[in-house]
Amino acid sequence: MNSRPSSPFDANPSMAPERIITVELTDRSYTVLVGAGLLQRSDLWTRGIRAHQVLIVTSAPIAQHYLNPMLKTLERFSPEVIVIPDGEQHKTLQTLELIFDKLMQLRFDRSATLIALGGGVICDMTGFAAACYRRGIAVIHAPTTLLAQVDAAIGGKTGVNHHLGKNMIGAFYQPSMVVIDTDTLSTLPVRQLQAGLAEIIKYGLLADEPFFNWIENNLSEILGLRSQAVQKAVLTSCQIKARIVAEDETEQGIRALLNLGHTFAHAIETLTNYQSWLHGEAVGTGLVMAAHLSMLLGYISTHDYERIANLIHKAGLPTRPGLDIDPKSMLDAMKQDKKIIDGTLRLIVIERIGQAKVSSDVPLVLLETTLNTFCQTYA
Repeated sequence: MNSRPSSPFDANPSMAPERIITVELTDRSYTVLVGAGLLQRSDLWTRGIRAHQVLIVTSAPIAQHYLNPMLKTLERFSPEVIVIPDGEQHKTLQTLELIFDKLMQLRFDRSATLIALGGGVICDMTGFAAACYRRGIAVIHAPTTLLAQVDAAIGGKTGVNHHLGKNMIGAFYQPSMVVIDTDTLSTLPVRQLQAGLAEIIKYGLLADEPFFNWIENNLSEILGLRSQAVQKAVLTSCQIKARIVAEDETEQGIRALLNLGHTFAHAIETLTNYQSWLHGEAVGTGLVMAAHLSMLLGYISTHDYERIANLIHKAGLPTRPGLDIDPKSMLDAMKQDKKIIDGTLRLIVIERIGQAKVSSDVPLVLLETTLNTFCQTYA
């Protein structure tokens, strides 16, 4: 990004119990609410539900903790529930059809509202179902993982995976509201919390150097779920994403920067069949690889590359694809990326910490150097 507003961390504002961010999209603008205990605030939910046809979409691990509290909060709407399989490997058209089956069986009409209660997979699939059912019904996101709170729930990217590529089937479809209850992070496994940190670090790298510096200095506070640190991390990430989405909703320009590290990450996920890596773990490795490539291009110094790699490592995230992925397979998978235009692979590179750009002319020899550095080469 060539211009950056001052970071919220420059002023170090005090955190209110509930913060409101608006994603400015003219007649489709919506609010993102950030705070503690919001899943129990029935007054907030009344604002976003238009009629009494409500379907909560969730998964078993999330339902165990939050389904009954949500049913109580929404009892005036008598919501229906569908529990779909958990995990990235189930983010498929076959699972999506389960949601459509439920909606058809209930005879829900166009006034219906879907509520995505869960992580990124739930948000992506529920949003896509809302975009398709009767050519569009309302959807509210209630993200319960750190990664979903700062990424998947905001911006309207919806979709499912294909065995040849991640998120290759989907649509841009904005929610009517996003409710981020940071208390839900208390039941999040440590691995999931670490995975969410990858996306938070990404925002600092591409748009906000003071935020990146703050993450370095407060990493243990975030991992320790200190309320003020967590809310600052989530709030600032959401502010950055909301600003970029408002400027470029359908990724024709600046929004592509949000894919920093993701071309590498999606290739890793595809090559491992979405089985062994969490999305945020792959993004963490992708950020390190993008930083290495940016160093080879002469944009960032060795010192800054090491800062980035060390932060990813300290966050508990992997920094290499592993021994099962070779450079050629990695490059082939990257060539299936959605960001390819007219056969040209576009990569997001870091010009400096706090600023990134889209590059369509990365020399193949440098990309191969990065792949050979990080991936196992077979004899």
